[in-house]
Amino acid sequence: MKTVRFKQVDVFTRVPFRGNPVAVVLHASGISAEDMQRVAAWTNLSETTFVLPPSSPAADYKLRIFTPRAELPFAGHPTIGSAHAVLEAGIVKPNNGRLRQECGAGILDLLVDGDTLWLDSPLATDTALSDSDVRELEKILKVKAKNTPLIINVGPRWLVAELADAGAVDALRPDMQILTEVSNRLSIGGVTVYGAANNGKSAMHVRSFAPAHGIAEDPVCGSGNISVAAYLQKSGQGKRFGDRYVARQGMQLGRDGQVSIRFDGKKILLGGSAVTCVEGSLRLD
Repeated sequence: MKTVRFKQVDVFTRVPFRGNPVAVVLHASGISAEDMQRVAAWTNLSETTFVLPPSSPAADYKLRIFTPRAELPFAGHPTIGSAHAVLEAGIVKPNNGRLRQECGAGILDLLVDGDTLWLDSPLATDTALSDSDVRELEKILKVKAKNTPLIINVGPRWLVAELADAGAVDALRPDMQILTEVSNRLSIGGVTVYGAANNGKSAMHVRSFAPAHGIAEDPVCGSGNISVAAYLQKSGQGKRFGDRYVARQGMQLGRDGQVSIRFDGKKILLGGSAVTCVEGSLRLD
């Protein structure tokens, strides 16, 4: 029987139980992909990660990321949460304030800035929707999109749509059955929506729905927020919310995630804090 160290880290918050949890399995060498998927299904969190030695000398560690149903090449909140976990566990130390994480999307840079971790996001690509797909999306959302939606690919593929304002985002009740069918047909993780806020606390509210991956609603989604930032770039809105902004997410689930976005030329940096809520060990046959 193999015993491995385990942390459950809350991401995009400094307050325990207000962000998005990720399960982080440390020293995961020797665990098969099948067992990784089994553990991820058991934790039943939006993502579970497994920390491994890097296969490239250019990286500090390697990360495999699983939803309850599938492996992902990249995801934002698991990357930030896992970086917090490996630093806290003493597995790696920053080199000139930076970490290099190997994952399915390649080798990614993270900047350690006090208690905030900044992720240099993968380059995004976009795909237009057909008119019929836009109509189906609006049937799922039960409201019209403010601008033309796009599929944004940052490793995970999100269908991104802007709604009228933050209030419309907060009130959303999507049709999960149709969304699951459309997600499978378009090979997307799900739908991320956003709307501009006017409350002095954040630039926008964001919500991410991924029922095809077993996640009805992701509490606070890193890749979803990266995709929103990329959508702003791809749709010609540039720095509509400035060189940097804060998005809120998760209020409908009793959370209050604070996601920071920063633009550096064409690059998008995702920032957030994290706090460990659970520490222990897992026993695997």
